[in-house]
Amino acid sequence: MSESDGRDPEEPSPDLDPEESVREAVERSRSGAPAVGRVVRDRFSSDEVFQRIIAAADEEITSGSRELFFSALAAGFAITITFMLYVSLTATTGGDPVLSAMLYPLGFIYIIIGGYQLYTENTLPPVALTLERLASIPALLRNWTVVLFGNFTGGALGALALVFGGVLSPEAATVAAELGHKGVDTAWWSLFSKAAFAGLIVAGVVWVEYAARDTISRLVVVYIAFLSIPLGGLYHSVVSFTEMMFLVYLGELAVTVGLVEFVLPVLLGNTIGGVVLVTVVNYFQTTEHRLESARFDGAERQLSLSEWLYGGFVGRSYVPLIDTAEATTPDENGPYRVVVPISNPRTETQLVEFACTLASQKEEAVVHPVHIVQVPEQSRGYGTRQSRRIIDESDELMSGIRDIAAEYDVEYDSSTVVSHRSFEEIFNIARRKRANLVMMQWGDDRLWGAAHANRSLSDLTRELPCDFLVLKNRDLDPSRILLPTEEGYNCDLSAEIARTLQSVAGSEISLLHVVDGDDQREAGERFLADWADGHDLDDAVQTVDTSGDIEGVIAREARDHTLVMLGATERGLLARLVHDSLTFDVVNDVDCSVLLTERATPRSLRDRLFGRR
Repeated sequence: MSESDGRDPEEPSPDLDPEESVREAVERSRSGAPAVGRVVRDRFSSDEVFQRIIAAADEEITSGSRELFFSALAAGFAITITFMLYVSLTATTGGDPVLSAMLYPLGFIYIIIGGYQLYTENTLPPVALTLERLASIPALLRNWTVVLFGNFTGGALGALALVFGGVLSPEAATVAAELGHKGVDTAWWSLFSKAAFAGLIVAGVVWVEYAARDTISRLVVVYIAFLSIPLGGLYHSVVSFTEMMFLVYLGELAVTVGLVEFVLPVLLGNTIGGVVLVTVVNYFQTTEHRLESARFDGAERQLSLSEWLYGGFVGRSYVPLIDTAEATTPDENGPYRVVVPISNPRTETQLVEFACTLASQKEEAVVHPVHIVQVPEQSRGYGTRQSRRIIDESDELMSGIRDIAAEYDVEYDSSTVVSHRSFEEIFNIARRKRANLVMMQWGDDRLWGAAHANRSLSDLTRELPCDFLVLKNRDLDPSRILLPTEEGYNCDLSAEIARTLQSVAGSEISLLHVVDGDDQREAGERFLADWADGHDLDDAVQTVDTSGDIEGVIAREARDHTLVMLGATERGLLARLVHDSLTFDVVNDVDCSVLLTERATPRSLRDRLFGRR
């Protein structure tokens, strides 16, 4: 082990002046983004603005779909306010172009100051994160799709209220209809060009807004910028959609015509204007220093090309503070890879032995134990000395694990990961290593056993990156295995594991099938015989119980067995484990070890392009 001064990781380095350390803590947000400029305190450089945008984008793009949608829905309603005030003032001022537009920015002020999600505002922060290859293109498309759908839903509901709620005067309603018809009658290319300039203005406002340090400055910038849209005769996609829906509700326009001839060119123009004319230009005006500010200290890894194009990685959070694994992308056609995340190498040796046992039956296999060290989210990074100390201590703890793996005829690899996350990091590691199987141990004393506050757990567990085995270890002994059966992928995985243990460890296997009533016995016996034959377990003891009490029967039969193997009865087994909401309480009731299995299901092309991985 390297020398260590025994300091707590949260304490400032002794080489740092205490006054300077306090100032740095005050002048930086929790995300690490600067709160004041480095050179001039009330003015940010382009690199510092970029860092603030990256921090905000990281928060946005890692939000769940529900949060994004309802935030976008609120923004759509706010746009209705802009539309209502614009047509009302136009009607009352005789169409004066300046006076009519005076309250046009109000909806946008609500959105930007209130932190709601607007599609055109989303062309800057998430794209900056994607350009930096800290978020994948599918993650960006998913963000855009959810926000745009929420904006349009809010706009459609707002237009419905304006048409049928009696909010507008007859004169204002006439103006609203005229605005919609004017947009539909405008040439496609003209709409696109005008919308591109509007996109430039909106994305530019976002950049300038992150350069401002107080609310008054933001209000002034937002007001002046959005006032230029009606004064310049420009088009905004969500406002245009609201105008179109106003005509649709009046029965004066078909939805398809309005979408193709009005909304679509405006949407494309806003997107191109925001992404190309502002986001890309502003990105490339920053210096290479942005690479340091965009990540956790010391973590330089970007998404690989395949991860960037097809993966579901989002935000800085996927980048660990320390990852001692070699920075290579495993081959999809490479050996069968078993990843074993562990929190305490001293007490989880049986889990690694189990993984090596299963991997030894593969022609080519790699067992990869990963020691995950969780640190508080508030800590911003580590210096070289402290990082070296953590790695050395972990390496010493993992030495016993290496000795175990050497006894099996499988390739062995190991690494240490230091991260702010616990349970989520397991999924990130599985994706980075292209794991075929993840084996983890469950228990109240485990790091992920207390991961109740992880924000996006449901999203994480909805689409597993690979097969998962979760062991509730009570002195693991695979000599007598009880395998309850039913149709499904997860039970198929249980059968595969049972066959492997039968081949390697000579395990005795008992199959159990529970039916409701004696009249179902014959059908149950037929099912169990067919199931055993289809899974090469003909020699297993077969028991059919007619009580219908699945948990009670498993608890009773488990007394004569050393390991119960349960296939997940539903999607989201891991999320239910964390939230202590398993359908089967028998997992905690039996005295022997329990192995829970959940199989990753294939993902469609739509999921790969638009869903989280």
